[in-house]
Amino acid sequence: MSTDTGTGTETDKEASAIEQTLLMTSEDEFVEAPPARRRTAARTAGERIRLVLAHMCIYLAALIFVAPLVYAFFSALKPNEEIFSMPPTLVGSQIKWGNFAEVFAYGPFLTYIGNSLFVAVAGTLVVLIVSTTAGYAFGRLRWRGRDAVFVLFLATLMVPAEVLVIPMFQVMQWFGWVNTYQALIFPFAFTAFGTFLMRQFFRGIPFELEEAARVDGSGPVRTFLQIILPLSKSAVAVLAVFTFLSFWNSYLWPLIVTVDYATLGTLPVGLASFSGLTGTRWDLQMAAAIISMIPTTILVIVLQKHLVKGIAMAGLGGR
Repeated sequence: MSTDTGTGTETDKEASAIEQTLLMTSEDEFVEAPPARRRTAARTAGERIRLVLAHMCIYLAALIFVAPLVYAFFSALKPNEEIFSMPPTLVGSQIKWGNFAEVFAYGPFLTYIGNSLFVAVAGTLVVLIVSTTAGYAFGRLRWRGRDAVFVLFLATLMVPAEVLVIPMFQVMQWFGWVNTYQALIFPFAFTAFGTFLMRQFFRGIPFELEEAARVDGSGPVRTFLQIILPLSKSAVAVLAVFTFLSFWNSYLWPLIVTVDYATLGTLPVGLASFSGLTGTRWDLQMAAAIISMIPTTILVIVLQKHLVKGIAMAGLGGR
């Protein structure tokens, strides 16, 4: 009897505890849950609205930037007399794919492309060599007057390139480099922008790595080539893209320092050749402009990952 009584008592206690738990749950959770869910739903709805607005702004900005390119592409497919037709239309009465082939027959366009590729690639290599070594000297090495020299070097960024055109042309005449590839490459190969970018990135690399290399017997040159430079691939990629675009799109300096455009002319100068005394072939000029964008677009797409990483990390340099 005592065992049954004890068992019944324990059963009653368990049933009472379960009932109390259910009551507490129904009162605390089931009653209070709806306001919490309403707050979560309201917060989620607000986030969705902000997300939709953000996407709309992004799509609008993308449309603004892409619209001129789309219009230029379709203008390259129009007959020349319909380029400025009123009212303006996106698509002409004819789709003339032959305009892209006619570009190469109109003038030495392949020569322009080859010259621009050679000048841009060679100029980019020279800038990378100069900027990485100078940035390493300004950012990692300690020598007297380093900061003062760097400030003076950085001050050259305030001088417009147009102001330097006449002095640089006189220097090219002294060297006998007028109408040569050297004149197209070297005058703008020693810029403060690349040095500043690499210096900022190098200053963000921990000095402990360099000290460990020095303990192992590594000198400054070996440390730069085997430790610092491999860690700076993203920053080098950013500088390479910016420099390549600068050489590729340069117009004023090649126009001044080049005499034989048919032999040494670059793409921007070649694009201007579609305008002459008898008029302008706008259809061919648009087609040539579209063709000229292909190499730079491919370069940016290939190095896109390094560009994003390099810009982000270079912005944190020197902290």
